[in-house]
Amino acid sequence: MALADTRFSNRRRALAAELAGQRIDALLVTNLLHVRYLTNFSGSNSALLLRKDAGADIATDGRYATQIRHEVPDIEPVITRSLITELLALLDGDDYWRVGVEADHLSYNEYQRLQKAVPERVTLVPLSGVVEKGRLVKDETELEVLTEVARIANDAFDELVAAGEIRAGRTEREVAADLEYRMRVKGSDGESFDTIVASGSNSSRPHHGVSDRCIGDGELVTLDFGAIIDGYNSDMTRTVAVGEPGEKAREIYNVVLESQLAGVAAATAGTALADVDAACRDVINKAGYGDYFVHSTGHGVGIDVHEGPAAARTGKGELAPGMTLTIEPGIYLPGEFGVRIEDTLIITDGAPQIITPTSKELRVL
Repeated sequence: MALADTRFSNRRRALAAELAGQRIDALLVTNLLHVRYLTNFSGSNSALLLRKDAGADIATDGRYATQIRHEVPDIEPVITRSLITELLALLDGDDYWRVGVEADHLSYNEYQRLQKAVPERVTLVPLSGVVEKGRLVKDETELEVLTEVARIANDAFDELVAAGEIRAGRTEREVAADLEYRMRVKGSDGESFDTIVASGSNSSRPHHGVSDRCIGDGELVTLDFGAIIDGYNSDMTRTVAVGEPGEKAREIYNVVLESQLAGVAAATAGTALADVDAACRDVINKAGYGDYFVHSTGHGVGIDVHEGPAAARTGKGELAPGMTLTIEPGIYLPGEFGVRIEDTLIITDGAPQIITPTSKELRVL
């Protein structure tokens, strides 16, 4: 999918205005996701220097000389192996520069190396969340891509179920491979995170992954998975039963479903993120399983599969139209089983749009 150049220059201008407001002369962008977000460059080695007047320089090495000119036609690239040194050397004249760096994405050692590399007239200023702030509300094209990538994963799951590929005797690894294959065939560039297929007692661990364990009759199986296209991710979770589940498993499933539906209903523009978390958590607490809901309710999805905003007890701020948010409550009974149900939402002026619409009723396969 071709993205208009003006989207990236508009993002840079908005960020430049933010820098000027903080009395920062330029920002050194070293996080590769942020370089792509601001320029469209998708190579694995790059850095961007953005000035407060919205002027920009981008650097990469010779492997990407052709690619960068194709993906970033509006910035003349610097082709070098010394990305940071070459970019900082472009700062004009004898003026002193306050240059922001992405503190959340630099190790202490990397920051120390930067300090030694900068010219004397440059002062490094650690900044936190300055690019992430702009990423919170997605533009129309981003929302279109996110809807499409969610559809790919959603439809792959539905086909997996319809083909009978989640069944007793198959291993978690086999089911994950079939799901990932179906997402690839439908257009995914890869998996947005390591696919989770957690059966039986493994489902009591929220981030189990996959193993060679065979799925047993009467067990719950939790599948958490996502696709990627154009650098944007999807995220969804469904829990199914292979064979008739026990009474307790049905009870837990119904509690989690009620909790998830309450979270979806609460996820409207203007609602505090902590209140969205509370809407899910209150249902599970009242059912007596509060100690077994061991993670937050949800997160944003975009160029990173886990990004702001955060629906958690400690979540700050309110939802706004154009944000994305997962709603993914769960109950995990150690050594027994677990249930998680997750949708990705787009926040609108009215009810949220669910972009992972496959059924959440318990499927008995």
